[in-house]
Amino acid sequence: MIPTTRPKVELLDQTFIAKILEEAFVILERQGVFVENVEARSLFKKAGMAVDESQQRVTLTRKLVEEALAATPSSIKLYDRSGQKEFLVGGDEVHFNPGSAAVKIFDHQARQERKADTSDLVAFYRLTESLGHLHFQSTGLISADVPEIIADSYRLFLGLQFCTKPVVTGTFRVEGFRPMFEMLAAVRGGTEELRSKPLAIFDACPSPPLKWSHLTSQSLIDCARAGIPSELISMGMTGATSPVTIAGTLVQHVVENLSGLVICQLARAGAPVIFGGSPSSFDMRKGTTPMGAVETMMLDMAYAQIGKHLCLPTHAYMGLSDSKINDSQAGLESGIGAVLAALAGVNVVSGAGMMNFESSQSLEKLVIDDEICGMAYRLISGISQRDEPLALPLFENIRPETQFLTMPHTRKWYRLEHTFPLLADRDPYDAWASLGKKTMADRAFDEVQRILAQNAPRLVEEKLRTELRKIMAADAKQNGAEKLPEIPMT
Repeated sequence: MIPTTRPKVELLDQTFIAKILEEAFVILERQGVFVENVEARSLFKKAGMAVDESQQRVTLTRKLVEEALAATPSSIKLYDRSGQKEFLVGGDEVHFNPGSAAVKIFDHQARQERKADTSDLVAFYRLTESLGHLHFQSTGLISADVPEIIADSYRLFLGLQFCTKPVVTGTFRVEGFRPMFEMLAAVRGGTEELRSKPLAIFDACPSPPLKWSHLTSQSLIDCARAGIPSELISMGMTGATSPVTIAGTLVQHVVENLSGLVICQLARAGAPVIFGGSPSSFDMRKGTTPMGAVETMMLDMAYAQIGKHLCLPTHAYMGLSDSKINDSQAGLESGIGAVLAALAGVNVVSGAGMMNFESSQSLEKLVIDDEICGMAYRLISGISQRDEPLALPLFENIRPETQFLTMPHTRKWYRLEHTFPLLADRDPYDAWASLGKKTMADRAFDEVQRILAQNAPRLVEEKLRTELRKIMAADAKQNGAEKLPEIPMT
C-alpha cells in the first residue's frame, strides 16, 4: 500500500505568524504580565527580569523566552493506568477527550440540566473508558455531593479508579495539588515512576488579559517540579477580555502562553508544557462565549498553528456545542469543530460531550461525539492507494451486468476503506420507522444504557483502591468533610 498525503488546514502564512510573534515579544518586554504568585515573581527575579512588586508586574526579555522555548520538549509521552500503553502528544497526532469541569449534567429523560453526583461521575468515567475514539479521559464533571473545596481531588479520585486512560485534569485550589499528586503517584507506583511515565495533564488558566493568578502560577510550578505536563489555557474573549480582532486576540494568547511557559521552565528546565487554550468569539448581543462559533474555531486553529511553529505540543477546546440539548445545533457545531481540529493537527482536543458554553456534560452527546471523532480520524487518514495499478484489472472484460459486490477485491478492502457508525441512521425510511422513529439522541441514550450494562467497570486492584481512598479521605477530613459518598462499583 502506498502511503497517503495527510489532509491539513492552515489559516496563517509564515509572515503573519512572524508578525504575531514579534508583537507578543514586544508586549512581554515593554508591558509584561501580572503575576500574583510570590514564588513565581522570585523565579523571575533570579532570572534577572524586572519585577514591579507594587503592581505585581514582570517584564520578560526575548532572550529569556527563547531560552525557555529551547528548553521545552517538542513532544510528550503520556501513559495509561497500567503504564504499558503510550500516547505521543506532539507533531500532528490528535487525541480527543471529554471537556473538563462541567458544573451540570444533561438528563436526557428529563430533558433538562441538573447537578451531578457521584453516580453520574462513575457513569461518565465508565463510558469514557468504553469509547474507542476518546484516547484520554478528563475530570469532566463536578460532583455536587461533596464539598466544593474538595471537588477537584474527588473528580480525580473517581477517574483513576474507573478509567484506565490518561487524564486531563487541574486543581481549583493551591492545596489541591498535593492529594492529586499523591493519588497519581500511588497509581504509578512512585514519584519517579510518575515522572518517567506521566499519567495526567494539568490545565492552568491565565486570567485575561495578561495575568497569572496565585493559584495558576503555583500549579505551573508544582507540575513542572513533579514532571507533570502543564496545559496552558488562555481564555481571551474577543472584544471583552482581549482585542476584538482575531489577530489581536492571537497576540494576547501568545503572550499569555509564552509567559506561562517561562514560569514552568524557571521552576524546572525541561518541564513538559502544552500550548493550549479556550478562547472565544464573544457575542456582545447575548453576553455569551460561543464555543461553537466559527470564529472561535478559527482562533483555535490559528494559535495551534503558532504552537506548532514554535515546536510545542498543542491543545484546544473544540468539538463541543453551545446548544442546551442534543439537537441539530449540537451536531453541527461539534462535527465542524472536531473535523477542523483534526485537520489542524491539534494534539489534545477537549470538548466531547460538552454543551452550553462548556458548563454542561451529556452522556448521550459523549457517545455521539465519539462517533464524530471516529469520522474525523478517518478523514485525516486520507485516501490510500491500495493497489497498483489502481483499478485497471477490475475493468477487464467488464460487462453491463458486472457487479462489484461479488468481487474478491471488494471483500478485501471494504472494511479498511469504510467506517461503520453505530448511531448515524443509514436505514431506509420504513426500517427507521419500524424501529420507533428514534432521534439520534434517543439512539444515543439506548447506547449509553447498553454500554454501562454490558461493560463491567475496569477498577484498580483492591489494595490501590484502599490507598486512593485513604488519600482522599485525609483531604476531605482536612477540609471539614468527615464522610465521602458511597461509590457504586457495578
